[in-house]
Amino acid sequence: MVKVAVYNQSGEETGATVDLNPRIFEIKELKPGVLHQVVTAKLSNMRRATARTKTKGEVRGGGKKPWKQKGTGRARAGSIRSPLWRGGGIIFGPTEGRNFYKKVNKKLNRLAFFSVLTDRVKSEQLLVVDNIELQEAKTKELSRKLEILMKKMKPAGKNILIITPGKQEKLSRASANLPHVKVLTASNLNILDLLRANSIIVPKDALPQIEKTYL
Repeated sequence: MVKVAVYNQSGEETGATVDLNPRIFEIKELKPGVLHQVVTAKLSNMRRATARTKTKGEVRGGGKKPWKQKGTGRARAGSIRSPLWRGGGIIFGPTEGRNFYKKVNKKLNRLAFFSVLTDRVKSEQLLVVDNIELQEAKTKELSRKLEILMKKMKPAGKNILIITPGKQEKLSRASANLPHVKVLTASNLNILDLLRANSIIVPKDALPQIEKTYL
């Protein structure tokens, strides 16, 4: 069982500790191959087929035979829209009907998800706070609080993820103008956002919600 200290919004220890569920935050064997497989599948499933080419039957023109079949000395040709001609159709070109979907089972998905959380705890890039409350939906106020809390972690970058137990309108509005800060509810997490985040801030009330949703 992993015990971590709980901090307040001023960056001070409250004297309380919280036990992190080892099934989520203490995975014994981290497998980079599984993480790669899940992330690749996620990115592939987000991909959309936008490129499209026309076949010989879709290219405009070419209804008339360019020249007669015999007697010209040139090769036989039936249409100027042949794929062999410049401006003709494309053979086996990309179409909008392509499907990039890759299936990943739930066990691998959860293993990769928990592996990222375990890594953030081990590298001291996950901070548990008693609560994050704003008097008003002001970017300046949130930025000031985050600057204090970041001193209690070992950030390897500037991307911050705040996990909340439920929707917090003021917090979401205040973070909208901070390009490197993202606010997500505990029931709406995904592995891409966890990987992008160099530092994760979790109110203690969000921990039971994470367990309930992903275990």
